Amino acid sequence: MIPKEKELKLIKIYMYICDVYQFSLKFNCQRFSNNANPVFTDEELLTAYLFCGAYQRYFNIKDIYTFTKEYLLSWFPNLPSYQTFNYRLNRLSEAINELVKHLITFFKPEDCDSMTSIIDSMPIITCAGKNKTGKVATEIATKGYCSTKNMYYFGLKLHTLAFRRKGTIPFPEMIILSSAEENDLTVIKREMADTLTHRNIFADKIYSDFAFWENKQQEQEVTMLTPVKAIKGEDSIITQREKAGRDLFSTAVSKVRQPIESFFNWLNEKTNIQRAMKVRSTSGLLVHTMGKIAIAFIYLIF
Repeated sequence: MIPKEKELKLIKIYMYICDVYQFSLKFNCQRFSNNANPVFTDEELLTAYLFCGAYQRYFNIKDIYTFTKEYLLSWFPNLPSYQTFNYRLNRLSEAINELVKHLITFFKPEDCDSMTSIIDSMPIITCAGKNKTGKVATEIATKGYCSTKNMYYFGLKLHTLAFRRKGTIPFPEMIILSSAEENDLTVIKREMADTLTHRNIFADKIYSDFAFWENKQQEQEVTMLTPVKAIKGEDSIITQREKAGRDLFSTAVSKVRQPIESFFNWLNEKTNIQRAMKVRSTSGLLVHTMGKIAIAFIYLIF
């Protein structure tokens, strides 16, 4: 048995998942076989996964299954074997991705500043170490370097463009996964830049590209603000003369963009998303990443 308060949370999550499933999720996991309508439904599977992650803080699939079997069997009497549970959850990776889009689109807080965005990335680590070679999800995971942690790792990058919220952590507008080796600036140019309009974006030095963003400012009224990068070959006299002004500007930009780090810390604290060492497949890695984001926002919203 679980406390009455948590039972109400379980019911709310189930009702929400049922609504979203009929609205959009089912189109990302349709079956064309004799088992198109399993007794243990996708809605029940997602509800068990999200509830155990958000309110019981179980993030390992085996732990989620065990808790469901021991304490939630009256709610899920048709629970299949662990192998089937795990297999079907991995098959829902695209549906979970769609669920995350739904959560950040329809639950946007009113205090979001739509004219000011913050962007950064965080590593999702399947294997760490300079000389180690990852053997998991090699279709999407590669070797990269995290300058913040001064660490080589194998895995993915989670890129987040978020609305600034005064006095609290920002709220994501767009979340994108890329391989660890991809440059952050390359990803935003390819995946985000053309959709952005009428805003100021605060970011780290790696996103600095004066010519590219000057063009975007003229075409889409998008201004990219980053700490000032050292100019190669600049005369030392000019560098010294401009140092005070550049330092003040860089400090101001860093102060505005700092909350994105708080967002990543919150996400990792709630779900342990960065540690993906136990993942064994590409679909499992996608479920681990987007599933953890869904768990964090289910907890926040409900």
